[in-house]
Amino acid sequence: MAGPQGTAQAAGEALQGGRPAVPPIIAVVGPTGSGKSDLAVSLALELGGEVINADSMQFYRGMDIGTAKITEDERRGVPHHLLDILDVTEEASVSDFQQQARALIADLHSRGKRAILAGGSGLYVRAALDVLEFPGTDPAIRRRLEAELETAGAAPLRARLEGVDPVSAGRLGDARRIVRALEVFELTGRPFSSFMPTREYAGPAVQIGLEVDREQLRERLARRVHAMVESGLLDEVRKLDAAGLRLGRTAPCALGYAQFLRVLDGESDVAQATEETIVATRQFARRQLTWFRADPRIHWLDWQDPELVTKAAALCGPGVPGVPDRAGTQPAAPER
Repeated sequence: MAGPQGTAQAAGEALQGGRPAVPPIIAVVGPTGSGKSDLAVSLALELGGEVINADSMQFYRGMDIGTAKITEDERRGVPHHLLDILDVTEEASVSDFQQQARALIADLHSRGKRAILAGGSGLYVRAALDVLEFPGTDPAIRRRLEAELETAGAAPLRARLEGVDPVSAGRLGDARRIVRALEVFELTGRPFSSFMPTREYAGPAVQIGLEVDREQLRERLARRVHAMVESGLLDEVRKLDAAGLRLGRTAPCALGYAQFLRVLDGESDVAQATEETIVATRQFARRQLTWFRADPRIHWLDWQDPELVTKAAALCGPGVPGVPDRAGTQPAAPER
């Protein structure tokens, strides 16, 4: 009897008139600590694929312990892409990621490999999978707006945004994002909110979400943070601080790193920073679940199912019911 991969291939060829179908991009999503990296590796081994990182904090070189970056042993020989591509002083860009991820996907498919995204940064996953346009940037406009923010604060900028883009003004709480929304309006003449993505795949794709028991996840996240601390998180933060961590826009905001920088400054201690990191990580996991739960295209599977890999692999072939074969189609939500 043909396994999931053979069944998927046969179904795909039948739907394409005997020609092999373009395989869907596979995305493994879910909250932090749910086992996305392990499932992605298992699927890569099962289906003949390679993994593309979609966790924005794992882009950074040296941020290993605090981001739970997958180790060489845990990769089990599966090539991983877009890990360790930035210094901590550099800013992560979802637009740059989109270009890099799509180029990698095209290369993998040209070599007969499956492309498997793994990560919990929801916007980055959607940038790789969905029809999503990114407006450009203008450093001169950005500098002028940032200078206004520095001298007058966020209130007048927010008031200006309310006049041209009330949707964004009501949604954005971060001053840096308000600056960005005004920059986009000045640059394009369009409200920033008009660039928000719709749930339309740019090409065949399947998303697999890991369904978690929330109380068990809470306990797992606490254990994981304690393990990070015991493995040398403070020393990692100290080393990165010497390399310019505080000069970056995104890296110093990462979970654990922000809390342990305060330890280095004498404003906290290890015990307090550990508890603050646990709380922040649990809150982040809740936000991730809210984000991914809003996407009806995701197929949810029990994170502790002994048949998890087999069930996930069965969803990953072209032509399989519930998997889109054209850009823009949405599979029915799985029965649960």
